[in-house]
Amino acid sequence: MLNMSDIMETITMIQDENLDIRTITMGISLLDCCDGSIDSSCDKLYAKIYNRAKNLVRTGEEIEQKYGIPIINKRIAVTPIAMLAGASGGDPLRYAKTLECVANDVGVNFIGGFSALVHKGFSPGDLEVLNSIPEALSLTDHVCASVNVASTKSGINMDAAAIMGRVVKRTAELTADRQCIGAAKLVVFCNAPEDNPFMAGAFHGPGEPDCVINVGVSGPGVVRAALRKTGEGKDLTEVAEIIKRTAFKITRMGQMVGSEASARLGAPFGIVDISLAPTPAIGDSVAYILEEIGLEHCGAYGTTAALALLNDAVKKGGVMASSSVGGLSGAFIPVSEDAGMIAAVQSGALSVEKLEAMTAVCSVGLDMIVVPGDTHEDVIAAMIADEAAIGMINSKTTAVRVIPAIGKKTGDILEFGGLLGSGPVMKLNTASPSVMIKRGGRIPAPIQSLKN
Repeated sequence: MLNMSDIMETITMIQDENLDIRTITMGISLLDCCDGSIDSSCDKLYAKIYNRAKNLVRTGEEIEQKYGIPIINKRIAVTPIAMLAGASGGDPLRYAKTLECVANDVGVNFIGGFSALVHKGFSPGDLEVLNSIPEALSLTDHVCASVNVASTKSGINMDAAAIMGRVVKRTAELTADRQCIGAAKLVVFCNAPEDNPFMAGAFHGPGEPDCVINVGVSGPGVVRAALRKTGEGKDLTEVAEIIKRTAFKITRMGQMVGSEASARLGAPFGIVDISLAPTPAIGDSVAYILEEIGLEHCGAYGTTAALALLNDAVKKGGVMASSSVGGLSGAFIPVSEDAGMIAAVQSGALSVEKLEAMTAVCSVGLDMIVVPGDTHEDVIAAMIADEAAIGMINSKTTAVRVIPAIGKKTGDILEFGGLLGSGPVMKLNTASPSVMIKRGGRIPAPIQSLKN
């Protein structure tokens, strides 16, 4: 039976508090598209993605109209392209161009999976894909790339981290005339999940079904509004309960949309990712939630503790509302996409060092951070290594998505537009890590039995 108060509450969440389904992402396995000929492989790839996803955008729009729920993005994630490149040989840019073509033809916002999993070493095709990423992202508008360089069980591939420092810098340089947008489509992971529906890090893991529907929900504005309405005078235990109840309501909507999309598209329903993903819209901010809890500015002492509370409460509330929660699931802290984070940086309260500390207790990592254009590639590699170490030791997913702002310095602004927002160039510690980075090798995996 429909409850009128629940209906009215949901309408308020959508109209006034920026509640939305951030993405319906179709994951598609391309393992059966491997071929000794790259031409044949690309033909198979195009045909399979097109046949599977040709109705994805229309289906999302129909569900939007039926329920009045905004579905912001319709996306595709595919098998890491390095796996196909290892079989076919040839220039991996052929794959990037084919992915761009099919993304245009089916009308999705992004297609993720120009990716490689190199946390323990390089197999055939991996290095070719890594080295082609800058040009691939500069030549395409919809293709996103990711590379997994570390895991809790394998340690950190420091040779891969060093390569990715160069790749990130080169990608920014090749798209300097477009606000360095290429680097915003590139994520470097530790413990990358196989079912993540969010870009730029989405890929379809080899352990996933042939085709699957994953949904990413959002709602920082809803959580903030709930705290503002009912949180005054509450202690932190009660604050956590308010967040849990709100996360339950948000996730329930994602479960409903994902189940219907699955039935309409004839693909199994995978997971709901219950991440709080902010937007540049005023109020739709994780930073503002932390300030609603009681901080003068995000970045003040206490920020990491407040974020730990938020992240845990979101997970606890979300898992009760869905048959399958997965992906990244937690609170995202991308600077350029969050109006509160931008304000905190500009006020001087939030630094890269504090953001790194925050990544130990929330989803993902150093995300959408704009750094000076003259940042050395080894500094970027070391940032990747630091984040990977946090993920490796804590058995969690961490990632780095930094954008070197070519030709800009601390305090300048990069304007991306849309959900990517705008980013102030943040100051970095430029003390050189080059000797360490040039050592290469692998940082061994931790002894989990001695963790304390």
